[in-house]
Amino acid sequence: MKKLFLFLSLALLSLTFINAQKTNLIFFSEQGERFSVILNGILQNPKPETNVKVTDLPAPNYKVKIIFEDVKLGELDKNLMFGQGTETTFCIKKNNKGEYTIRYMNEVPITEAPPTTSGQTSVVYTTTAPPPNTVTHTQTTTTTTGDNTDPNSVVVGINVSDPNGGVNFNMNVNTSDNTTTTSTYSTTTTTTTTTSNSGDYPPTPPPTNNTYVLPGYNGPIGCPYPMTPQDFSSAKSTIASKSFEDSKLSIAKQIINTNCLLSAQVKEIMMLFSFEDTRLDFAKYAYGYTYDMGNYYVVNDAFTFESSIDELNQYTSGFRK
Repeated sequence: MKKLFLFLSLALLSLTFINAQKTNLIFFSEQGERFSVILNGILQNPKPETNVKVTDLPAPNYKVKIIFEDVKLGELDKNLMFGQGTETTFCIKKNNKGEYTIRYMNEVPITEAPPTTSGQTSVVYTTTAPPPNTVTHTQTTTTTTGDNTDPNSVVVGINVSDPNGGVNFNMNVNTSDNTTTTSTYSTTTTTTTTTSNSGDYPPTPPPTNNTYVLPGYNGPIGCPYPMTPQDFSSAKSTIASKSFEDSKLSIAKQIINTNCLLSAQVKEIMMLFSFEDTRLDFAKYAYGYTYDMGNYYVVNDAFTFESSIDELNQYTSGFRK
């Protein structure tokens, strides 16, 4: 009996742990632009919204694409990384250059996350694309002819209806020199149905291969796709522009919260800090956001003291994402 109780307790704890690792993502537009969310090539919300919550995500990082309903606003692509077991919020807004971007806002433990709010669309994360919305147009034409007292008499009735558009049009035409006719008619009805995309949301693009390959590297991978040299250069300049050490560290952590780095890039950012303790703090934080985790030894060159290298090695050896 004790063994059964222990087994059930362990099963319950395991289930609780698994559920705790589930993650929610919230995307909202600062100015109310409507958009669709695509995660790893799969559309999540069936139609564009201004605030979308995607729940029950099992992984800590995704390739996200934001497609605006207004095609003139373009699209956004971003590699997102976030803590598991949290509800993380991102804002879609314009930066100082007037360009749209995805900005990290905040995160809370999933157990403390508030319920879905009014005006917010909540969808469960899916790996299956939803079917496209369709509109069906039906046209029915009825032609009636017969033996009239006027041999040139023809009566034609046409009915066109669109159940989705709320359109109903009827027309009857009687061509006869003699308005009084007594006849027996035969009726033929033809129905034509056409189906088309409704255009309520952008068509789901085919899944793309977002796997990055680092030449000559076969070790463990911590995140899916590292920052491009251009994006990294911009991020590095932003960090370097800050005057205080604490400000540099805060900005650096914000940047890697939503990006993926190479070990060599981590080292470059570490060299922007003046103090050993700050470099060690950042090296620990960045490890879980590094693509080539097997090459992380290269960051040791940024340290002055052997004790910092030993402390980092101890941290990475017991690291759990």
